[in-house]
Amino acid sequence: MNASVVELIGYVASALVVASFAMKSVVRLRVVSLVGCVVFVTYGSLLGSIPIILTNAAAGLLHLWYLRREFGPHRDLGAVPIAADAPFLLDFLGSHRADIARFHPGFGEPEEGDFVRLLVRDGLPAGAVVGTPDGSTLRLRLDYVMHAFRDSRIGGWLYGPGADVFRKAGFTAVVAEPETEAVRNYLVRSGFASEDGRLVLRLRG
Repeated sequence: MNASVVELIGYVASALVVASFAMKSVVRLRVVSLVGCVVFVTYGSLLGSIPIILTNAAAGLLHLWYLRREFGPHRDLGAVPIAADAPFLLDFLGSHRADIARFHPGFGEPEEGDFVRLLVRDGLPAGAVVGTPDGSTLRLRLDYVMHAFRDSRIGGWLYGPGADVFRKAGFTAVVAEPETEAVRNYLVRSGFASEDGRLVLRLRG
């Protein structure tokens, strides 16, 4: 193969690895790094360089392992009860206020009597859910996940296998009136259906 083509492949591999460091999402970082590793293995093979091949093959396998864990059934996800006026919660929401406003511009702070859960990933805070109880219905006011975990499908867990979070609190339905199209699309993908102009998730026992 032409030496300039081989060199170009090396530049592409390097660019992919560098680009991965600019990713805010953990999943995207690993996917782009994985592609970079594959290209580097190709580059190493063309050069006949065993160290390049072995190093990047090992790194690629590690990325695959973590990605499998990220989307596998045994992810360490949770929703922890927390008081609406807990200092940690208020500090967490305050530090992400600008990002929250992009999706929930009308949200201020949790109010007394709200249903509040801190979403966690591997024991670390990843987001928050806030809603106002209305009998057996929860009126969703906030469903926020940090950018780094937005590709981790936490919403799919929360409104799917993790929906006991709501059932155990006595709710049979979650109702939302999204302020932005992004949130509407996300909730529809998570299982909500349109009813009388609102989005509703029926919680089956």
